[in-house]
Amino acid sequence: MKAIGIYEGTATAAEQQFEQLEIKKPMPTDYDLLVKVTAISVNPVDTKVRQATPKQANLKILGYDAVGIVESVGTKVTEFNQGDRVFYAGSNQRSGSNQEFQLVDSRLVSLAPKKLNDTDAAAMPLTMLTAYELIFEKFQAKFAPNANQGKTILIINGAGGVGSAAIQLAKWAGFKVIATASRPETIAWVNKMGADLVVNHRQNLWEQLGDQYGNQIDDIMILHSTESYFNVAARLVSPLGHVGSIVETAKPVELGQLKDKAASFDWEFMFAKAKYGVQLESQGKILGELAKLLDSGQIITTRAQTINTITTTTLQQAHEQVEANRMVGKLVLSGPFM
Repeated sequence: MKAIGIYEGTATAAEQQFEQLEIKKPMPTDYDLLVKVTAISVNPVDTKVRQATPKQANLKILGYDAVGIVESVGTKVTEFNQGDRVFYAGSNQRSGSNQEFQLVDSRLVSLAPKKLNDTDAAAMPLTMLTAYELIFEKFQAKFAPNANQGKTILIINGAGGVGSAAIQLAKWAGFKVIATASRPETIAWVNKMGADLVVNHRQNLWEQLGDQYGNQIDDIMILHSTESYFNVAARLVSPLGHVGSIVETAKPVELGQLKDKAASFDWEFMFAKAKYGVQLESQGKILGELAKLLDSGQIITTRAQTINTITTTTLQQAHEQVEANRMVGKLVLSGPFM
């Protein structure tokens, strides 16, 4: 089978040499599925892992989001059968989805949404899981339609993949959604996703929100440059509220600013469950619930761009686009591998 990867990461995708090799197709054991990959998505985490990859003798196969067809199953698998169409984000501890056939733990997998094509479905797993876990597990919001009426959430960087998913899930769950965007195309996008109010994260957020929302925002998601927005988040968050981030800080932040309000700070990293072997089954179940919302049209795909065929060249192009930090929604590559 074909696999695309790297032997050493570079600072920019333009410098990166992606390699394609023919390798042996693996065999599933225990809880594994062997999936024939038909579409993948590239996320910021793909580029960060690539950049941080030290020189090594073996090909490192990147990639997380995938849609594909189950080729075979391990001996402990009971939920899936050969021929099932599935989607998942997988684990950062195993070879990724940038290969024709991938082994993935079935507990992290769900049947793909029936009404979405492969490219629309491939855009969703990693970002939906991240948004879900932050809103409904860390912030402890209720996962039910309109169940959080009267609560307000601020989503900083609303036009990215996680922000696009979070806006939709929070709106479905009854939050008033404030999202940030700065360019005409990103403002239009977050409005399309369902934001009630859009503010500009390149301008002073306190000046835009402080008079009306100071100490009043129940939950705040920082999805870009945590240290740049933590101070204003600490001022805006309500007493007993939550500030959460998915982006590691480049320099320290003063968590003590939250103490007087007894507010909480939450990290979200959707790979933690698979890495440490805790609550693995929850991610497959979450994806199953979100597939129902996608099939019903209550949330929609965040795919904004598709590159047809998966090659060393198209994968490099995708990494360059994501690395440029101007993404709107998600970028998907559709098979076959060539």
